[in-house]
Amino acid sequence: MKLHYQLLVAESDALPVVLIHGLFGNLDNLGVLARELNQHCKVIKVDLRNHGLSPRSEEMTYPAMAQDLLTLLDDLQLEQVIVIGHSMGGKAAMALTAIAPHRVDKLVVIDVAPVHYRTRRHDEIFAALEAVNAAGITQRQQAAQLMRHSLREDGVIQFLLKSFHNGEWRFNLPVLIAQYQNIIGWQEVPAWPHPALFICGGLSPYVQDSDREDIVRQFPQARAHVVAGTGHWVHAEKPEIVLRVLHRFLDEA
Repeated sequence: MKLHYQLLVAESDALPVVLIHGLFGNLDNLGVLARELNQHCKVIKVDLRNHGLSPRSEEMTYPAMAQDLLTLLDDLQLEQVIVIGHSMGGKAAMALTAIAPHRVDKLVVIDVAPVHYRTRRHDEIFAALEAVNAAGITQRQQAAQLMRHSLREDGVIQFLLKSFHNGEWRFNLPVLIAQYQNIIGWQEVPAWPHPALFICGGLSPYVQDSDREDIVRQFPQARAHVVAGTGHWVHAEKPEIVLRVLHRFLDEA
């Protein structure tokens, strides 16, 4: 599958960085990281399948998402890259190391673990999105009012509405619902013996101490940095800290 992407060019010999968004997102979601990193290297922002302007498919698995990313690297003739992914995008990035281990130089995973999650955390979001569809709403302000009946966090509503255009969601809602078990699931990948950084939100439930064994088994060079006082959107809540941690990790030989 040919993913939609944006290439931010830079006069640099540093390895390019690929940025991958999470569930319900698009290539603009990691913009705060992209703008800073682009001062030092080429940056590729991607829309994953069934998101943004990328093609739609009935399949939404991590091996498929990883193959999409590998196809993009081949099309751009990039032999080796640094990959940074948030949430679902972090799992897609980890899956890429399984099918193309030598194409990834360093891996950064933001607030997700390589595990199968048992808790369904998005059912209220699905209900709100479907309610907007059922009501035939076309304006963002009206959509927000309706979504507040199901969702308490206005920040989540505003995040979702970034993908609402002319009365349609720019993610494939029926497939995301149908494939949700694949999205929260995980198939263990072979040990990838290269530098990996896990940036976790101190208030987020997505990475627990109990996940440490799974992380180290699959990514034996992994290290973690917990950003205190942040939830799942670590990079949006405290971008300065995340960027400082990123630069320290990326600058290491």
